[in-house]
Amino acid sequence: MGILKLRRRRTALAAGLATLAMAAGLAAAPAQAVDKSDYIALGDSYAAGQGAGPYQDACYRSENTYSELAADDKAIKLVTNAACSGKTTQEVVSTQLRQLNRSTELVTITAGGNNLGFGDIITNCGAAMIDPTAAAECYRVSTDATAMIVSGQLAGEVASMIQSVKAAAPNAKIVVTGYPYLYDPISAGLTDPMSLFIYQATDLADGLNGSIALAAGATGVQYVDVRAAFLGHGINTADPWINLDLANLGSPDNFHPNAEGYQAYFGSLSYAGAYSAP
Repeated sequence: MGILKLRRRRTALAAGLATLAMAAGLAAAPAQAVDKSDYIALGDSYAAGQGAGPYQDACYRSENTYSELAADDKAIKLVTNAACSGKTTQEVVSTQLRQLNRSTELVTITAGGNNLGFGDIITNCGAAMIDPTAAAECYRVSTDATAMIVSGQLAGEVASMIQSVKAAAPNAKIVVTGYPYLYDPISAGLTDPMSLFIYQATDLADGLNGSIALAAGATGVQYVDVRAAFLGHGINTADPWINLDLANLGSPDNFHPNAEGYQAYFGSLSYAGAYSAP
């Protein structure tokens, strides 16, 4: 009887020590590494981060842009932000797709505004508000941009870019973004030069975003609209997220988002699930 009790105690002790050893081993085991998605950002100045500074190069790439903000996400590994200021959809294809390959798992793109001659529209139509001689050129560039939208040419060019991205990164999730309103939309019926300029900018923004959304739907990729996120923060508001330095109308940062604006881009993409793990 005494020998049996001793054996039971030794068995219980051995089992307890084994349990402690297993627990210690589990505690000491290294955590599993998170499998992050390889992410590449493409596009124009709105993808590069122009307007938010400081800049890394002549492409106006900024650490405050939305792709860099996403680099802090546990599910994302930003391989590179290949976006560059001034690029059209055709130039995105010819200069940025070399960054993509079969291992790329996420691509975001903001492009299409330069196809419409965004810079020329802003320069000429902005000048027309104070110089009547610039009105004819403003009308010309605006009419050309509108024709590209109405004819479906812009949507076709964006779709062609997306198809090229899909071919270069066949395993990637592809997300295209729209553009914000530069000025918050205003009530109809006003006739002063500033209001007419805002109406024109609003109409072009709606046409641009509609074309990008149409292209995204036609190619089966995700479209993220950022207009709602920027509402209340246009140039004509008390808290603008779009730059306009009236003392330096030639600043390249003008009519681009500031750091808060790129936070809004990142928030819109995050809310839409663009950065969720596959």
